Amino acid sequence: MQIEIILPSVVLGIMLFFSFAVAPVIFKVLKENEARKFVRTIFPYYYLINLILILLICIFLFYKSFISFDFYLLACVAIMFAISLFILMPMINNARDRGEENKFKYLHTISVIINFLQIIILIYVLF
Repeated sequence: MQIEIILPSVVLGIMLFFSFAVAPVIFKVLKENEARKFVRTIFPYYYLINLILILLICIFLFYKSFISFDFYLLACVAIMFAISLFILMPMINNARDRGEENKFKYLHTISVIINFLQIIILIYVLF
């Protein structure tokens, strides 16, 4: 079994499905307050599950001494998930709660850029 291919593929699949299927539909289907509550509930799981999967890949690669450029790229993806989960997401929520729309939009844009950068890195690693 090639776990170093399977787990990044799973993470990429989760990210693509969430980015292009779930996220765009949330605010179209749910009322605004319900959508916000759902987003605040689902995003921590999204980041945490992906962080755990990427960390498992990195641990496996480190254990097998497969330290390569791809290893460092995956480590960067893990760091970006950690930053998004533990730093950026709370800042985004605080900006929204305080009605700081410009700050919210700026931080949200950063989170979107990080997400797409992670997708590009995973595609590079896999192909």
